[in-house]
Amino acid sequence: MPTIEVHNISKSFGKNRAVDDISFDVNGGEIFGLLGPNGAGKTTAIRIILDIFKPDSGTVSVLGGPMDEEKKDRIGYLPEERGLYQDIKLDHCLTYLATLKGMSTADARREIDQYLERFNLASHRKMKVKELSKGMQQKAQLIATLVHRPQIVIIDEPFTALDPVNTQMVKDLLKEERAKGTTLVMCTHQMHQVEELCDRLVLINQGHDVLYGSLPEIRRRFARQDLEVRALDPLPETLPGVLEIRPQNGSYYLKLAPETSPQDVLKTLVERNIAIEQFEIAVPTLDEIFIQVVQQKGEEPDA
Repeated sequence: MPTIEVHNISKSFGKNRAVDDISFDVNGGEIFGLLGPNGAGKTTAIRIILDIFKPDSGTVSVLGGPMDEEKKDRIGYLPEERGLYQDIKLDHCLTYLATLKGMSTADARREIDQYLERFNLASHRKMKVKELSKGMQQKAQLIATLVHRPQIVIIDEPFTALDPVNTQMVKDLLKEERAKGTTLVMCTHQMHQVEELCDRLVLINQGHDVLYGSLPEIRRRFARQDLEVRALDPLPETLPGVLEIRPQNGSYYLKLAPETSPQDVLKTLVERNIAIEQFEIAVPTLDEIFIQVVQQKGEEPDA
């Protein structure tokens, strides 16, 4: 049974239809990507799941039924906007937030100590939250999200203000949570992060779900017959059945004619004694897939 089930939810604010008939399921023990450009409706969908907003239509099931107060204690939520109390010391802030989720003060302090060490925040524990850098506040907010060991974790733009080292630290932590069986929903417009982390995804644009499934399934659906080839020798300027040969980051991009198969090209290269290091179907990125989808629908991607 899916941990989260979203069926045909819609939500309007005045004349603005923020979410329009969106459906998807999230399975236990996976990182699920809820992605799209800024203003696509991602955060509204998350707030409906968390019962912060009521949908105008449609239903949401969390952990087998409607949201209630007991289930909220089993969910960790990292909003895009920082929600920490700015004028109290970091360790006091995190301890207080953990006790709101049902932890004892002693258990909360023990868990928080471990997280502060891991995130290199131990020496800043007595600083007021407002005195921390933006990156430090982001890490502190992630601690507040995870410290009570939630069954479901929903994170909205988790890598905001993080440098590459801390970004990798957070990625490793999310993978560890998945390995423990935690359900993770990652809401982001950074599609390269989804490509690296997520098992499945739904792509939202202008309030509509335009793609849904696993990343390999989606890539196969949009895969072209084009090739990426890395060779020890320069490729000839033309090859039979190849419309374009373009150097690209130390390799070659080959655009094939509709009637040409990759096997045809490989056979030609072998017959010409061209030593091949890499030969594979060119896989479109999520950015490329998204642009293709919205253009097919006659829409323009949001900025």
